Amino acid sequence: MKPARWLRASIQRALLVVLIPGMLLVFSAELWLAWRTASEAADAAYDRSLLGAVKSIDSSISTASGGLGVELPYRMLEFFELTAQGKVYYRVATEDGLVEIGSPELPPPPEPLRTGVPQFFDGVYLGEAVRVGSYARELTPPLTGEAGPQRVVIQVAETLEARNEFRGRLVLQSVARDFFLVVFASALFGLTVAWAMRPMARLRQDVEARSPQDLTPMNSDDVPAELLPLVGAINHHVARNREQSEQQRRFVDDASHQLRTPLTTLATQVAYALREDNPAQLRTVVEDIRLQLDETIRQTNQMLAMAKADSAPPAPEPLDAVVMAEDLMRRWWPVARLHGVDLGLHAPMTRLPFRGEAALLNEALSNLLHNAIRHAGEGSHVTLALAADEAWLRVSVTDDGPGMPPEELQRAGERFFRGGGQQVPGSGLGLSIARSVAQRHGGTLQVQPGPEGRGLCVALTVPVDFKG
Repeated sequence: MKPARWLRASIQRALLVVLIPGMLLVFSAELWLAWRTASEAADAAYDRSLLGAVKSIDSSISTASGGLGVELPYRMLEFFELTAQGKVYYRVATEDGLVEIGSPELPPPPEPLRTGVPQFFDGVYLGEAVRVGSYARELTPPLTGEAGPQRVVIQVAETLEARNEFRGRLVLQSVARDFFLVVFASALFGLTVAWAMRPMARLRQDVEARSPQDLTPMNSDDVPAELLPLVGAINHHVARNREQSEQQRRFVDDASHQLRTPLTTLATQVAYALREDNPAQLRTVVEDIRLQLDETIRQTNQMLAMAKADSAPPAPEPLDAVVMAEDLMRRWWPVARLHGVDLGLHAPMTRLPFRGEAALLNEALSNLLHNAIRHAGEGSHVTLALAADEAWLRVSVTDDGPGMPPEELQRAGERFFRGGGQQVPGSGLGLSIARSVAQRHGGTLQVQPGPEGRGLCVALTVPVDFKG
């Protein structure tokens, strides 16, 4: 498994993998700081001892005899060597080096000494690492023969055994403390992450325990704030699935309701035709069967178009509204002529490009033309009109037939709704399909009285740049 996919597989694992190495990195930095702190603490403590030895030697220096005299405090040096747990060296000399007492090869200070200011540094003496404390002061009075001021330099050096042991103890204590804190923090963090992830595990169990038919929203009362967006998204998805299931159920109910009657009628007509011996009567029955089959096929196609408009994913393509309208006119002009209806087209001479789903738009407009031609009546006029601007395309079908009463206009577009005065057979799906197609394209369907209150005007308005 790739690292990124491995981290995505578990939030808890990702947190531990990222944060525990981070804590170890912090621990390493803390270890380095502990070493620095311990070294500074050890140097400060032992340098004070070195300075005490330097001051003790300084207090025993005398120039009263004209020369440099030193009465070494042997007991103090023995005690200092005992506490240092190593070797101790000293050197007392004039700054010019003409008079020198003690260990002459002690390393000189790396920087010039300032009078009365001690200086401590690390060096090497006789092949061993040592810590040296240096101090300079003026001799009062100066040695015999010296005309001007003269300084004496006092140095005390010790080996580093005790100092390193002390530093090691401090570092070990700090490491033990920090290691315990890291282990405790890691354990506490792991337990905290596991505890914090329990609501997510509980949410997963709740989702898995649901039956496929359970499409009720999930309860978000006990859900942490961080999971509320996830629960909201799940509930939104459940609501869409519930709506889709309801649409499928309605489609099955509608299909069974709409097809049961024509299929029963067809079965009755076929049975009657089988018993009929008169050729003229038999032809009449067969013609009725053909008409019933045509109506059943049209209703089936309408319901399939309705199902596609409700559930199929959008697939827009570049179209030309003028070309689409001209094709509709060629297909429906013979039907209009058969019913004695004057079918006309009102469209600009230029192209009207837009994006949409050709099959659904053709089905919607065909239903509008079918309704207008059949319900307007013989001798009426039906007009297919196009209008567009930069954002919207409007396609309208207008007739000057009997129209619809105002109280029925409000229900126009409901599934299987047909006006009370309709004598022409139909399914009541034509306007519903047009409305669903318009909504699928992000548009609207308007049903209103025609010009001067005569007939009906149905306008389908869709965006020009439909993205799907």
